[in-house]
Amino acid sequence: MNTESNAAPIAASTTETSEETSPNLYQLIGGGDKLRELVDRFYDLMELEAEFAGIRAMHPTSLDGSRDKLFWFLSGWMGGPDLYISQFGHPRLRARHLPYAVASSERDQWLRCMAWAMQDVGVAEDLQQHLMQSFYQTADWMRNTPG
Repeated sequence: MNTESNAAPIAASTTETSEETSPNLYQLIGGGDKLRELVDRFYDLMELEAEFAGIRAMHPTSLDGSRDKLFWFLSGWMGGPDLYISQFGHPRLRARHLPYAVASSERDQWLRCMAWAMQDVGVAEDLQQHLMQSFYQTADWMRNTPG
């Protein structure tokens, strides 16, 4: 996933230097509570909607661990606390997903489920678009099976 800094350029004057920063994705989405709401809605939809059966089948019976891991990962990826890295080290996303057949269908299910979840929890439209671009890049890179 894209980990670009959202920091604004440093403004300098003759007497002092100050750094102005833009809010990061974690702040823009509304922090940990809103991110948890998004992740929970994502997994709720995965369980409830037949169109996500392909990706649901890749997960254990209980989604509790999956919910936590995605929340922890996205927290750090969005510029919040590095919860995933502090517990498991580098995410190694592609390597961790290699045991699962991820083709275009699974990529598209994941993206549709996340887009729906963002809409349901009220993520701002411009932030949804930004996140979906980044999510697409990563989800497409995760494909490891033709089709």
